[in-house]
Amino acid sequence: MVELLLTGPKEGRAASIAFATRLITGGIFIAFGAGKFLNHGAELASFQSYGLPSPELFVSAIGMLELVGGAALILGLGTRLAAAALAADMLGALVVSGFARGEIISLTLAPALFLAMLFLVWTGGGRHALEQQVGRTR
Repeated sequence: MVELLLTGPKEGRAASIAFATRLITGGIFIAFGAGKFLNHGAELASFQSYGLPSPELFVSAIGMLELVGGAALILGLGTRLAAAALAADMLGALVVSGFARGEIISLTLAPALFLAMLFLVWTGGGRHALEQQVGRTR
């Protein structure tokens, strides 16, 4: 039971769906995280328009969260922790830029990613996750 909680299902439908979810969403988060640095001026302007305190800090922190969290998802290492942090990120995006500002991407992609992250919190990394290897060495 403890191993299942640490690593999630290793086979079956849930493990396969978790694997695909990790790869797809991890790539999306990496792309959006990189965008916060590559298009820093535009991202900073957006964050300033949200009325957040320290928008410069928020842009960098969210960018790093999305880069590191996305990489963790793809690798399947610390999946539940990364997914929980990224779910909070998407909830923030939904509230701050979606509901408050009506930004389409935050009203469409953010809820989908939020649900995908909740799924990964529930299942863990699934098939081909590095955390599966960690679970075997215990």
